[in-house]
Amino acid sequence: MLALSVSPLSFHGVAPVVKSAARASASMDLEGLKTTAKELNPVVGFWDPLNISGGEFWGDSNAATIGFLRESEIKHGRVAMAGFVGYIVHANDIRFPWALSKGAEIPTGLSPQALWDAIPEAGKWQMILTIAFFEFWRENSYILEKDGQTHYMRGGKPGYMPTFDQLPHPVPFNLYDPFKFSKSATAEKKAKGLLVEVNNGRLAMIGLMGFLSEAAVPGSVPGLAGVGIRPYDGNIMAPFDANFHLF
Repeated sequence: MLALSVSPLSFHGVAPVVKSAARASASMDLEGLKTTAKELNPVVGFWDPLNISGGEFWGDSNAATIGFLRESEIKHGRVAMAGFVGYIVHANDIRFPWALSKGAEIPTGLSPQALWDAIPEAGKWQMILTIAFFEFWRENSYILEKDGQTHYMRGGKPGYMPTFDQLPHPVPFNLYDPFKFSKSATAEKKAKGLLVEVNNGRLAMIGLMGFLSEAAVPGSVPGLAGVGIRPYDGNIMAPFDANFHLF
């Protein structure tokens, strides 16, 4: 949700079509998408009852639409995996041993949703602006070109996160593979790893929504009623409702 909320602000236009787009992933067409779906889940396979994959979003090509859909799923899966782990951490009152800021003591015993409400507005701005920067960096055509890549709607790799090499100030780690564990991995190993990541992301999206649903309506999610999910009576669809103001 946060990714979608800031993407209009960070979007710098899709990269122009260049020769490297000819090496686009085979999954950038419907048949490739069906093949990938079968690799992800041989039992369910390709399932698109609304025929979203056959669309042409914003008057662009079907290949561009499929690229957008694949990027969207990978990105939302990554956010959900971080959110799922974060929910468990905060639900168990695991905190840094220092205050967020001077005079900002956050009480324990809160649900993760209520914990967000209790964060000072300045802290929320820091997180939102950090996410906005990542969105800007991911979508920027110039940055992608310097990395030898193209936009995911122009044949580029869905899920690719550019390096920080173009920043004027040195950054010790990249967001993707900061310790270079995958530097010598084969293309086959990386492709298999992406399939695992997508499946884990799908499961995390279901799991995170399960947590949120159980907190909003106790007893609504089978299997979660007795695990101690703290109830939350706020509006999870308005995460800035408590104390977040633009002006």
